[in-house]
Amino acid sequence: MRVLLVGAGGVGTAITRIAARRRFFDGMVVADYDLARAEAAVAAVGDDRFSAARVDAADRAAVVALLGRTGCDVLLNATDPRFVMPLFEAAHATGATYLDMAMSMSRPHPADPYRECGVKLGDEQFAQAGAWEKAGRLALVGMGVEPGLSDVFARYAADELFDEIDEIGVRDGANLTVDGYDFAPSFSIWTCIEECLNPPVIWERDRGWFTTEPFSEPEVFEFPEGIGPVECVNVEHEEVLLVPRWIGANRVTFKYGLGEDFIRTLKTLHQLGLDRTEGVVVPGPDGPVSVSPRDVVAASLPDPATLGDKMRGKTCAGTWVRGTRDGAPREVYLYHVVDNEWSMAEYGSQAVVWQTAINPVVALELVATGVWTGAGVLGPEAFPPKPFLDLLVEYGSPWGMRSSYEKAVSA
Repeated sequence: MRVLLVGAGGVGTAITRIAARRRFFDGMVVADYDLARAEAAVAAVGDDRFSAARVDAADRAAVVALLGRTGCDVLLNATDPRFVMPLFEAAHATGATYLDMAMSMSRPHPADPYRECGVKLGDEQFAQAGAWEKAGRLALVGMGVEPGLSDVFARYAADELFDEIDEIGVRDGANLTVDGYDFAPSFSIWTCIEECLNPPVIWERDRGWFTTEPFSEPEVFEFPEGIGPVECVNVEHEEVLLVPRWIGANRVTFKYGLGEDFIRTLKTLHQLGLDRTEGVVVPGPDGPVSVSPRDVVAASLPDPATLGDKMRGKTCAGTWVRGTRDGAPREVYLYHVVDNEWSMAEYGSQAVVWQTAINPVVALELVATGVWTGAGVLGPEAFPPKPFLDLLVEYGSPWGMRSSYEKAVSA
């Protein structure tokens, strides 16, 4: 297996550090718009299987050419969601296996955005599922931590722990702090704005997919391993679009522990129009220029990949499931916790990006060894979960489960 990793930011760099400890692949080309960033990621691992290249992820033809020149048979997308479709299509054009951690972007319903779905996350990719299946090629979509590991947990619960499932609810929370900053997101602010301010999607068996107001249905959820209670709210996320395609449940939700300050800041950005992606004309030294307000916000904040030595605490990704087993009611919370002090000491990567990065590497190893096989556009739920969870432990990153887990009452 030869892998073209597109994106050498925080997650992409963490991927190289994790993958360098494994022997399942022959080579990995790390490509980024900023060649120096790709070269730095390669230099840090000191492994001759890695090399650097420059590519514009938005340029489908350039990605196709790079896949051809390097002989890579897998494209691993570690960029933000704006670049999903050109990379996805480039992989298909060359016959490469494709893997991403975030799916094609959504567009709100033009008339009724807080009740009706418009274009959903992943719709553009699933529209091409037939072509991928006909070609006998695999596009494994949503294979980060959330989505990704959370979906593996959902599949494991359905296969091993429940006879019938009433609700699958992904719950993400942390007690992370960043020294010296009042506001410093631990993940891409561009992506945070996209998923937090878009209408959240919920799935119910009798209604299908529908939307609600951002930050709706607040609840306090008790997170494990010392993190404690965190208020979580509805956020648009891929799991709600993936899980019902493969797993039977009456309801599927995603709630994120953002905190009052973070929500207030996002609302302010929205009120000021600073969440917009379309260009705004502003004066420049050589005349008027068009800039994206959201790109300006992202450029004004610290790079999350550089915050590791200033971060304290833990982050938790997990899947809460309620249903029945042998006729008796049951609740479980399957989870994965990463301590920032550990991830920095062991890999030099902060906890949030490292937790995202480990899962596509595990998935690639399962694909390389033939444990996970398939054709079409498939989510993590389409594959057997136990080999993934076993290999995750082998990587030195255990997961946990609380049985009869009581979901906290709504706030």
